[in-house]
Parts: sequence; C-alpha cells; structure tokens
Amino acid sequence: MENAKKLEAFQAKIDADIKIEPKDWMPEKYRRTLIRQISQHAHSEVIGMQPEGNWLTRAPSLRSKKILMAKIQDEAGHGLYLYCAAETLGIKREQFLEWLHEGKAKYSSVFNYPTLTWADIGAIGWLVDGAAIVNQVSLQGTSYGPYSRAMVKICMEESFHQRQGYEIMVTLANGTKEQKEMAQDALNRWWWPSIMMFGPHDADSAHSNQSLKWKIKRESNDELRQKFIDKTVEQGEHIGLSFPDPDLKWNKSSGHYEYGKINWNEFWNVVKGYGPGNKKRLAHHKDAHEEGSWVRQGAIAYAKKKRSIQKTA
Repeated sequence: MENAKKLEAFQAKIDADIKIEPKDWMPEKYRRTLIRQISQHAHSEVIGMQPEGNWLTRAPSLRSKKILMAKIQDEAGHGLYLYCAAETLGIKREQFLEWLHEGKAKYSSVFNYPTLTWADIGAIGWLVDGAAIVNQVSLQGTSYGPYSRAMVKICMEESFHQRQGYEIMVTLANGTKEQKEMAQDALNRWWWPSIMMFGPHDADSAHSNQSLKWKIKRESNDELRQKFIDKTVEQGEHIGLSFPDPDLKWNKSSGHYEYGKINWNEFWNVVKGYGPGNKKRLAHHKDAHEEGSWVRQGAIAYAKKKRSIQKTA
C-alpha cells in the first residue's frame, strides 16, 4: 500500500511536469531505465569521437582542422556531463565503463560505420548530429532533473556541430564534379544509419511506452524520426543532393515525407556487435582507458594529498 501511494504521488509529480531529483523517491524501474539510457548516451558521445578523430591529421585546411578539433573536444565534454548525470543515480563511473568494456552496455550503432572520406565528416555533422539535435531538444524536457539540465548545454553545442557538417556538404556540393560525387557518396552511406539512430518503430520498442509515461522520453521514436526526415530532406535538395530512398516522397495531405522500409536486420546486426567497426571502436576505447590509467591515478593522488594538507593547515 505504501509503495502504491508513493508510485501514485510519483506519477502525479511527473504529470505536473515537476522534475524528479536524485534524492526524490523513484521506482526502481525508473532508475534502471535512466541508468541504461543516460549511460548509453554518454558512451555514444565518447565513442563518437573516434570516427571523426580519424580525420584530424587529414583535414583539408587549418580552419577545418581547428573546427573539427573543437568539435571532438565538445563531444568529450558531453560524455562528461552525462556520466555525471548518471552518477546521481547511485552508480560510479567506473561501473559504467566496465559495462561498456564487457559489452553489457551499448552505444549508438551509427558510430560503428567507417569514415572513408572528408565528406563523411560533413555527413556526420549534418546527419548524425542533426538527428541527435532532434532527439536531444526533446530530452531537454525529460522528467529527470540532472539529465534535463545536461541537455541544455549539449544542445547548444550540437547545433554548431550540425552547421559545421552542413557547411562541409555545401562546399563539396558546389565544388568540382568529383567533390560533389564525394558528398553524394557520403550521403548514400550515412542516410539510413542516421535515421536508424532513433531506434525501432514504436510498435517494436520494448521501452518506449513506459519511458513516455514517465516522460523520460517526451516524443516517440517514430515522431522524432519523422521530424528529422522532414527537416533534412529539404536541406539536401537545396544543395542538389539526392537521397538513397526511391520511396521518399512528400505527402501533401499529411504534411510529411513518406520514406521507404528501414533495414532493421542491419540495425540489430550492428547493435549486437557485428557492424563494420564494433570491435575496432571498443578495442580502441579499452586501450586508451588502460594507457590513461596513470593520469587518473596521479590526479587522485594529488587530490588526496591536497585534502590532507588542507586538514592539517
């Protein structure tokens, strides 16, 4: 009876759009759902630095290198904000990383695709970060306070990332024949992975309904995907690029673009660890984590020594 009353009060709070804070009572399933979602989001930000870092030494100009470096640094910061938000749920960051390294925690499947040309950096910024913005703007209204507040700064920075990517695609699309072909090839390869980022169709999503009820998510997977497609198709057509979907067409009566069937077999294959870059991405993260252990140990030792000196002062 006591838990039933708590659950009723909890849901009433959410229905009234009052944020849930770390010290508030919450159902264990709500807590576990947040841990899964926020940690997956944090892992995606950190792993997502790898395909872009691949082009830091090969950027076509000093300006583009500086912008890309700043973007990668932003992604690291986003991971930090999100790990901090996830830690308010009572689990240490080391545990999140252990789950990632053991393959028990996931990150966005889109980061397991290779970056073959400089145009891929444009496609990631325009499409992948563009999809992320659509999702993350919605998450600013999520019911869990620390997660909601982390998203505000992240969304501001992601908007710059999307513009940076689109600028690359515009430049290539208006360049030589070979450059436009490069941009088109990148769009062909990144379009479907980017719209898969929103997750399975609502009818096939195991967590969607409960997450919507608790306002962890404010919009469904399919609603967010449709927003992204409607916005992005016009941007691509404006610069003369075409989308690799023969069924893509504007529906005047619905006011939305209709799109073709998504290859969910490919999506689940990548999620399960069999994508083109899964093993490489995770192995690189593990190696970097181990090689950086001396930095973490030194920082911890310094902090302890500083606290000890302050106590005796």
